[in-house]
Amino acid sequence: MCKKRIEKACLKVKGVKSAVWNVETHNLNLIFDERKVDITTIKSKVAQVGHDSKGFKATDEAYNDLHPCCKYRDEQIKADHKSN
Repeated sequence: MCKKRIEKACLKVKGVKSAVWNVETHNLNLIFDERKVDITTIKSKVAQVGHDSKGFKATDEAYNDLHPCCKYRDEQIKADHKSN
């Protein structure tokens, strides 16, 4: 769920060619045209769908709309993801 949501948000941004979210490492690999878009715009779009990144925090409303398994601010959910 999270993977698809993050990748889809990125791919909707004009200039983004590829977006691959690694669930295990929490790294997002992007290919984008720097002449058309900057990383700040991409991070903003990810925050709009409920996911934080360095320098950007999702609104509580967007975060609360996430599926319970994607609520990464909860320490128990983080622990559950690591154990699976």
